[in-house]
Amino acid sequence: MADKKFKIGIIGTGGIARSHLKAYLNQPDVEIVAGADIVPGKAEAFFAGTVGAGAWGAESSLSENDAMEGVRCYNDHVAMLEAEELDAVSVCTYNTAHAECTINALNRGLHVLLEKPMCVTTEEAVAICRAEKASGKVLSVGFQPRFDANMQMIKKIVESGTLGKIYYIQTGGGRRRGIPGSTFIEKSTGGIGALGDIGCYSLDMVLNAIGYPKPLTVSGYTSDFFGKNPKYYAESDRFSVDDFAAAFVRLEGGVILDFRISWAIHADTPGDTIIFGTDGALRIPSTDCWNGSVGGPMTLYQDVAGEQTETKLPLLKNDPSKGDLWNQKIRSFLGAIKTGGASPVPSSQILINQAIIDGICKSAKVGREIEINIPEI
Repeated sequence: MADKKFKIGIIGTGGIARSHLKAYLNQPDVEIVAGADIVPGKAEAFFAGTVGAGAWGAESSLSENDAMEGVRCYNDHVAMLEAEELDAVSVCTYNTAHAECTINALNRGLHVLLEKPMCVTTEEAVAICRAEKASGKVLSVGFQPRFDANMQMIKKIVESGTLGKIYYIQTGGGRRRGIPGSTFIEKSTGGIGALGDIGCYSLDMVLNAIGYPKPLTVSGYTSDFFGKNPKYYAESDRFSVDDFAAAFVRLEGGVILDFRISWAIHADTPGDTIIFGTDGALRIPSTDCWNGSVGGPMTLYQDVAGEQTETKLPLLKNDPSKGDLWNQKIRSFLGAIKTGGASPVPSSQILINQAIIDGICKSAKVGREIEINIPEI
């Protein structure tokens, strides 16, 4: 496969697909041959250089040099999968279509780069994982923060044993104001709101650091006080997902996860991430999104020679030779296909992420703590 060019299709040509396309165009061994979107003319406009209104209601465009000719466009992803000889696809649709499009692509024998969140429900995530297993193809989920040097440092610190046994984690983050628009805010398309948009990132940050232990129980809460109120959000009549969520999650190994995430609150942040261990603690400054790096220098708390110490960890710079995080996300996916290696962001881990998110929603609905049961794949 050394000289082979990967034939790539893109399913869903909204705002996030632009980031996929620009990263693919940086790869010498990629040919974008097809795209599909259920909105008539949208895929054609996307590859012509204009994406259209993005998640934040703003027009986003590719440069003239990125405009592409000869890309075949479809209004149905199944028609594209049947007509094209593809090696892989990026699934960039709205959340509720993630499972269907991914499973269909895997069943066609294609490798898949699936945008986050993995899907909406645990049942969908299990179906995706089973399709992946049956196909023998690479499925990677789109968590580009994993390639950030500071995010990687969090995992290194935990794995080094510097903090001792981890027993409690506070995580989350989000925004004082920052509710997106488009397909994000309706149940029929988004499925979940802040939980799926940015909550999955903060969960992955800490769960990846501690090895993704299985969740046991969750007591969850969700609300929509800002999204439903025209005083705070202009499209309140369309809003039908969560704009805030919180949860208390018990994990295997005696670890407690205290989680909260927001698109809108009356505060600048729901709180920093703090990882508590028996020998130390790590504070990770919050951000409004978690889709890149940490919010500032981290602080390591330890007792040294009987004295309580605080060590500020300078922000690390990413290696410019590897390109930005999106470039690394795409390159790692292609590398796994080329070498037959493991998925860069494996579904077995993100299944747990999705089960926690789904558990929060289900617990919030019934108003009590529930067990989280993940079926065998």
